[in-house]
Amino acid sequence: MLAESWSSTWHVAIRFTLSALAVYRVSFLVAREDGPWGLFRQVRSAAKGTVAGRLVTCLNCLSIWIALPLAWFVGSSWVERVVAWWALSGAAVLMDRATRDPFEIETKEPTL
Repeated sequence: MLAESWSSTWHVAIRFTLSALAVYRVSFLVAREDGPWGLFRQVRSAAKGTVAGRLVTCLNCLSIWIALPLAWFVGSSWVERVVAWWALSGAAVLMDRATRDPFEIETKEPTL
């Protein structure tokens, strides 16, 4: 019984991890990369200035919608799917923030 529970827990953890990586990768691809044959760059430029344009340039926004179908892969009940939906999006946002270039705050002495 314990072995089945342990196996099930790992199964869900692996599904969540793979889904979180997929949400981040697809969101990053659509929002920031040119894509194959410059397809995503063309979509972003064509949608510029529209609601859809704001969606396809915002990794945080995209991750919400890209995580939605993957929540069905992770969760088995409605509650699990809703929680997985937001958790997958949050994981993608965290990965994005963790991989950004670091910034430095530079202070300057006032000149008189």
